[in-house]
Amino acid sequence: MFFLALVIAGRDVFDHVDVGKWMPPRGLPDHDQPPPTVFDRPRAQDLPVTPTQLLIAGQWQPAAAEATRDIVCPIDERVIAQAAEADRADTRRAIAAARAAFDHGPWRETGIRERARLLHRIADLVDRDAEHLAWLESLNTGKTLTESRTDMGDIAATFRYFGALVAGESGAVNEAPAHVISRTLREPVGVCALITPWNYPLLQAAWKIAPALGAGNTVVIKPSELTPLTTLHLARLLGELDLPPGVFNLVTGGAEVGAELAASLDVDLVSFTGGAAAGRHIMKAAADSNFKRVALELGGKNPNIVFADADLDIAVDRALDAAFFHAGQVCSAGSRLLVEDTVHEAFVERLAARMARIVIGSGLEAGTQMGPVQSAAQRARLMAMVEQAVSEGAQVRHGGCAPQGERFRHGFWLAPTLVTGVTESMTIAREEIFGPVLAVERFSGETEALRLANGTPYGLAGAVWTRDLARAARMTRAMRFGTVWVNDYHPYFPEAPWGGFKASGIGRELARIGLDEYTELKHSYINLAPAASGWFGA
Repeated sequence: MFFLALVIAGRDVFDHVDVGKWMPPRGLPDHDQPPPTVFDRPRAQDLPVTPTQLLIAGQWQPAAAEATRDIVCPIDERVIAQAAEADRADTRRAIAAARAAFDHGPWRETGIRERARLLHRIADLVDRDAEHLAWLESLNTGKTLTESRTDMGDIAATFRYFGALVAGESGAVNEAPAHVISRTLREPVGVCALITPWNYPLLQAAWKIAPALGAGNTVVIKPSELTPLTTLHLARLLGELDLPPGVFNLVTGGAEVGAELAASLDVDLVSFTGGAAAGRHIMKAAADSNFKRVALELGGKNPNIVFADADLDIAVDRALDAAFFHAGQVCSAGSRLLVEDTVHEAFVERLAARMARIVIGSGLEAGTQMGPVQSAAQRARLMAMVEQAVSEGAQVRHGGCAPQGERFRHGFWLAPTLVTGVTESMTIAREEIFGPVLAVERFSGETEALRLANGTPYGLAGAVWTRDLARAARMTRAMRFGTVWVNDYHPYFPEAPWGGFKASGIGRELARIGLDEYTELKHSYINLAPAASGWFGA
């Protein structure tokens, strides 16, 4: 099938998923009113036709084995699409198309103005379809429409930023003798494999596609097998442009697609956002094949540090944003909250009171503040993490269970959860949570706060809340994280680099360096007055 096969009416019989034995009642509100169908706004039949096949060499085509994968809405477990399930042979065809387009097609010779114009046109198309894209993103990921609409604005901004950056590109002229022209040039790497995660499908795709195409590369993109729909729609939008065949290829599927991309001798760079285990496999495959360039963003264990002198009203508010935006399924989520001893109890009480008022529901409904997690497996993992924390001596102050009510009988729901009494040795303090679970530790003084913050193998992001500017400066310098916010959490913009220290990955996205990741440096030396050296055998 060439189009998104949305289920409009009816409901299959779903098995209840037992996500854990420990399900304490926490006085959560009973949302017993049935929600409007997720297909009410807009109507499914009004959706534009969206291919769900593979895009290879400019043609939509089924997987060679004609296999498909059900795409499930986490709001109610409904199958909303069937995407082509590629295998290694399909992936090799996509790589071959990208290789041919780079080596022999016209794309490599396109000028910077043409590539810059292309990125701006993509931004315009994203703006044009922003509402549909946002709705589709929320349907596929469960996040709220407010969050998805914000994403669409950021995606358009990313393409425009790199469009402007590319337009200003030129080689650097080096100082050299008068008879020599010496230049430092940046040239495209070649064929780029882009592997994106399920939590921010289109935003992460934009972070990779924009600099890759802007630098003059060809692309094979593999979206997460769980959330491919907005990337598929973006591919449809690119079909409205005049890209040569093979410049942009899209392959949907599971781990074997990613493994083939990482191991291929015809891939020159792989950019991956996801888990550390998969990142490790990609690095090994890259080394075992052709030592291709590797860029990895692998997640984090991000400390959000609140000192007693902070504006506590704002710190409470933003701690909730840090932990529960997109149900905590954010690599930079502030799920590790460090609070100074003297304000710890009052701070926790205020958090719990606010959490009781968080509106949980379908992200497609007005007023919803937090949606479900992505999958049953993800929910089960989170529940197991909370259960283990309790077994290690922590306490659940709020949540720790699924919300009550008929509307939550289907879907992958977990109430916002507050875990206190956490110590640095506990698993929940060391391992990435990636869900709506906020673990609170206490500290006494700046030295201990810094030791706890840096006591993690990750180094993606962190935050400090204080009115003391000197302390803010000291903490910012001493914290080993790629981004450190002071008196804020989560903001980013295309002009600033994104990436982490230590196990959080290799390389950076966004900013000038995000474009440089997709280029190779070349020194061009032209001697205008060659002469014999008279050295050997003269």
